[in-house]
Amino acid sequence: MVPHKETGAVEYLKKDADGKVLKDAKGHRQFLQFKDILDYMNPHDLFVFNDVKVFPARLHGNKEKTGAEIEVFLLRELNPDQHLWDVLVDPARKIRIGNKLYFGENDALVAEVIDNTTSRGRTLRFLFDGTPEEFRQTLYQLGELPIPKWIREHANEADKERFQTIYANPDHEGAVACPAAGLHFSKTLFKRMEIADIDSTFLTLYMGNAHFHKVDVEDLSKHKMDSEELIITEDTADAVNRAKRGGHKVVAVGITVMRALETYVTTTHEIRPFKGWTNKFIFPPYHFSIADAFITNFHLPLSTMLMTTAAFGGYENVMKAYEIAKKEGFKFGTYGDAMLII
Repeated sequence: MVPHKETGAVEYLKKDADGKVLKDAKGHRQFLQFKDILDYMNPHDLFVFNDVKVFPARLHGNKEKTGAEIEVFLLRELNPDQHLWDVLVDPARKIRIGNKLYFGENDALVAEVIDNTTSRGRTLRFLFDGTPEEFRQTLYQLGELPIPKWIREHANEADKERFQTIYANPDHEGAVACPAAGLHFSKTLFKRMEIADIDSTFLTLYMGNAHFHKVDVEDLSKHKMDSEELIITEDTADAVNRAKRGGHKVVAVGITVMRALETYVTTTHEIRPFKGWTNKFIFPPYHFSIADAFITNFHLPLSTMLMTTAAFGGYENVMKAYEIAKKEGFKFGTYGDAMLII
């Protein structure tokens, strides 16, 4: 496997960094505070962010007749007028076609199971007499933010702010997971970027369940990612292409941005405005066309996110970085620490 850049540097980003420097034959490694990433940037380098906003996608309710407790994880709306949703259910074995599910006090919301999609997947029709806007408001009042259960069972008050990036666009609400690499960015850091003439732009990828499916095939080319809605505006495409033409770094902030940038690349290594769906899965070996640098959290073992990171940074280089991260006590996952690969 060929690393993205043979002499590339992997920077370990940690808010409580101890200032240690580690070098090895694969390149230069250094522990930093996250704000120090700007030391590795030049004027008019371009950061690309995913401005999607997470919605309260987890519902707790009861099954009809038995009253058994159930959980519904909303993935995406299929038909706003009919209130049809693609969802995951738990426990799946108890939830069958024709069952009615009740949510909220006094059964404020009722849904009927109308189809099986996967072992845990169902299509629900919510039985609601009102406008799509009133329905969505009711749904959001009953739901909770879908933070990973390995963090905690239920979202708390702090998660309402912590599980959203500061640049999440209210008009782009609909993700069931947050673009975790973006959680590290503060208003202060954006101001420092502005002062340093470091540019930024935004695209929107509505994160669903694509990255959370278990990979159960040895041949990664046979792994199927769920499709997710992607919007790249003309302004964003122009900003990326202008940076590339000018010899400036394009920095992908997070896995979703990396996938988005690689979804629709021309033969001249530029991107075009895009509105549609992507099931892009990036794994080694892979030739990247757009991003020159990559900010991403430390991911969990065997995840597609880790595979994408290894494709960009080189498998051996990234695995060595992860070994060091574990020894140094770095945190993994959504609320964890990050790395910059350049």
